[in-house]
Amino acid sequence: MNTPEPRTFGPITRTDFVRYQGASGDMNPVHHDELFAKNAGFPAPLGVGMFPAGVMASWATDWLGPENLRRVRIRWKSPVFPDYVLTVSGQVVREYEEDGVAMLDLELAVTTQEDRVSVQGWMSFVRPEGL
Repeated sequence: MNTPEPRTFGPITRTDFVRYQGASGDMNPVHHDELFAKNAGFPAPLGVGMFPAGVMASWATDWLGPENLRRVRIRWKSPVFPDYVLTVSGQVVREYEEDGVAMLDLELAVTTQEDRVSVQGWMSFVRPEGL
């Protein structure tokens, strides 16, 4: 099965964080207020954890279709900050049948420009026709 090439997002901006916060309803100032973030021990406002997870999900669903997504598991590993560049990659780790339906399991990662894993994920999809 042909896996799509890794996809790069960024550099990420504070505006990206604020837009995501507004959509998610998480308005914790650590994600947008420079002074607050620094007083909390961070070098800058940090991205909402679901931001890189959403980047990861978009890579997978662009490939296999959001209608085919069945399960998602995510592990946050390290924060993302403004000016980071994120790269999403993944691979099929299992093909199987479940209740008569062809399925695929993916293992995915979102890495920073420093090769640190920000988010690790696992997703299960119904195998699309033609793949």
